[in-house]
Amino acid sequence: MAFKKGKVWRPMNQTNLFSTRSIFLLLTLYSISFLVIYLALTTEYSPNDDLAGVRLTIFALLAPIIFKYFVQLLSLPFYSPLEKIRRRKAIRQGMMNFSPKVSVLIPAWNEEVGILKTIQSVVNTAYKNLEIIVVNDGSTDSTHRLVTGYIAEFKKNSQSATEIKYLQLTNGGKARALNQGVRLASGEIIVTVDADSVMDEAAIEKLVPYFNDPKVGAVAGNVIVGNRSRPIEWLQQIEYLYGFFFKRADSVFNSVYIIGGAAAAYRKEVLEDVGGFDHEIITEDIEMSTRILSEGYKTRYATDVVVFTEGPADWKGLCNQRLRWKFGRLLTFMKHKSLFFSTNKKHNSYLTFLLLPMAVYAELTLMFEALLLAIFYGYTILTNDYVPLAFVIVFMTTLVVIQILCDSKRRFHQNLLLLAPIAWMLFYIIDLVEWQALCRSLKRLITRQELQWQKWVRVGLAQHTSQNEALTEAD
Repeated sequence: MAFKKGKVWRPMNQTNLFSTRSIFLLLTLYSISFLVIYLALTTEYSPNDDLAGVRLTIFALLAPIIFKYFVQLLSLPFYSPLEKIRRRKAIRQGMMNFSPKVSVLIPAWNEEVGILKTIQSVVNTAYKNLEIIVVNDGSTDSTHRLVTGYIAEFKKNSQSATEIKYLQLTNGGKARALNQGVRLASGEIIVTVDADSVMDEAAIEKLVPYFNDPKVGAVAGNVIVGNRSRPIEWLQQIEYLYGFFFKRADSVFNSVYIIGGAAAAYRKEVLEDVGGFDHEIITEDIEMSTRILSEGYKTRYATDVVVFTEGPADWKGLCNQRLRWKFGRLLTFMKHKSLFFSTNKKHNSYLTFLLLPMAVYAELTLMFEALLLAIFYGYTILTNDYVPLAFVIVFMTTLVVIQILCDSKRRFHQNLLLLAPIAWMLFYIIDLVEWQALCRSLKRLITRQELQWQKWVRVGLAQHTSQNEALTEAD
């Protein structure tokens, strides 16, 4: 049966980067990168008095964001040493024998495509003290039949000590489904996994030690885009890699404020203390992690706790996904506005004076990014000042390569080495998707429109993998 040990989902080692269209796209983008570097090396700067203040103005506008990245880059090298120190401290306090019961919640609404693969991946984890709770939030497809059939076969034939519970609800939203799952859970640690995701075998075993400090209320796992056969999927793969890498810096300061539901872990007593997931904010996961921080708890990031997720395979799905994320994050900022520049001793200054204010400032600059880019590139061409842009290309290429080499699944991300020299242009595409999401979100806020859960057509991660081309180690 599907649950038998050994039939484990593993990411493919190769991806289809070499279709004719993909090769043409790569060559075009590579040509642009090399042209910029060539011009920086061969052209002479031509000062223009009328444009003398342009460079300074652009730099001044971007200075706050540059400062934020500067602080994070300085903090990044401390992530691994600090985790080792935290583990040693836990050993001295006798907490490394900490092996609490873990309850994995899998909320599902019309998830017939990938739900069994998700359950199977959790069953296959190495952690022993485990229960799985599937919460069916009023699905109208075959989710109920598939899950109940799987559980029946699992109970009949499996020798595993893992218990699988099933809760069927009328449709009431993901937050309500999660709260019902939390009430049913008997574990001290609550883990949420989206029903389009696949958990790495060692994820839970590696997760538990991050809760070695009683003040740690939540931990973010490392979410990796598992489908990568199309350019839009490479785009999301490199975006996730880039974004999650900087969570290391946030973790140094115990201030990871975005803990996505695809790989989130909470101390159950903390969830109960802060009142459960918010039904009114569509990104209940982001709101929860922000609320946990507002109550004075610590949050961390676990780079070696890996969950593979399926990213949207079409532009409409991607745009709708980012609309939900953007709208929910803006609502979260509004709800927790008292956190901004808070001097309350229970609030982390890194969070309140840097991370959150810069998140809002980044949205403001995103709104006018097209204008700023037009001015910047116009200045660059008119003055032949290609050095700053060449520096950005070299810096971004180096940074992406470092991110790949530092990731716990670096072999999986090998395909991104080919994209590193053009990453600076790929992020413009991501910014365009984020810009449309911001505009649509602001319109909804102004007109007071609510946003329903956005879904896209999924084919399931199993369709993107081959058991004969598996990665068997975490590197």
